[in-house]
Amino acid sequence: MITLRGLTKRFGSTVAVDALTVDIAPGRVTGFLGPNGAGKSTTMRMVLGLDRPTAGQALVGGRAYRELRRPLHEVGALLDARAIHPARSGRAHLRAMAHSNGIPIRRVDEVLDTVGLDGRAAGKPGRTLSLGMGQRLGIAGALLGDPPVLMFDEPVNGLDPDGVRWVRHLMRSLADEGRTVFVSSHLMSEMQLTADQLVVIGRGRLLADAPIGDVIARGTVAVRVRSPHPDGLAALAARLTAAGANVEAADRNELTVTGVTADQVGDLAHELGVRLHELSAQAASLEQAFMELTADSVEYAGGGAR
Repeated sequence: MITLRGLTKRFGSTVAVDALTVDIAPGRVTGFLGPNGAGKSTTMRMVLGLDRPTAGQALVGGRAYRELRRPLHEVGALLDARAIHPARSGRAHLRAMAHSNGIPIRRVDEVLDTVGLDGRAAGKPGRTLSLGMGQRLGIAGALLGDPPVLMFDEPVNGLDPDGVRWVRHLMRSLADEGRTVFVSSHLMSEMQLTADQLVVIGRGRLLADAPIGDVIARGTVAVRVRSPHPDGLAALAARLTAAGANVEAADRNELTVTGVTADQVGDLAHELGVRLHELSAQAASLEQAFMELTADSVEYAGGGAR
């Protein structure tokens, strides 16, 4: 388990992580989400002892990382796929890691096989590795000590679709073995397929710590409406807008409505005599729920199209 209690990090006058308190439990994949600059990487660095907290605690299995005698046996992490000496081969990199923590050298080939790096790829100097190969090597390093706690920061960057699917299945299998799996990502669609629990932060503060279904349920449900009669649909849109609904027209024959239920839209269409070809509630997505949840925490908001 990873335990954060009042975890705070300031860089001068900037508060990167603000009194973060949360438990990352074993046996599930916990997704770690937040806009750019939210404090995700800083939080992970504090768990690993790479940054010292200004206040609070970050514990792995009830102990600070610096207290772990053989840390690779306790927690494995991928924070930066490029964190390898440019002239050292991937296999040599893993062997050095294994030696530092008393891990049998045979384990190096085992994890290389797990992540799909053959002998030729593992023998390449670090500077020649693609981003995708670097990610696989970093995951191999995280698995090297067979630890009960695993942390991954953007593990699918640079991977092709098959690689992304492989990482998803790996995360799930690790959690199914009872391990603690803590994963940050900007790919909402992938998190929706992978995570059981979500921790969402914005400007360093906790915004949500809940099962993924509960977070998605916070998103706005839209109603899609299609009609072969543009004039009738325009009248329906006007009445819905007057009733306080938010109406967007995809084209002359289709509307997307929020703020009312599908039943209410259907009743009003019947009252106006508007024939409908579609009336359907569109389930909220994680991306939509995330955007709404973090709307006030975005560091750099994009402008409209020009």
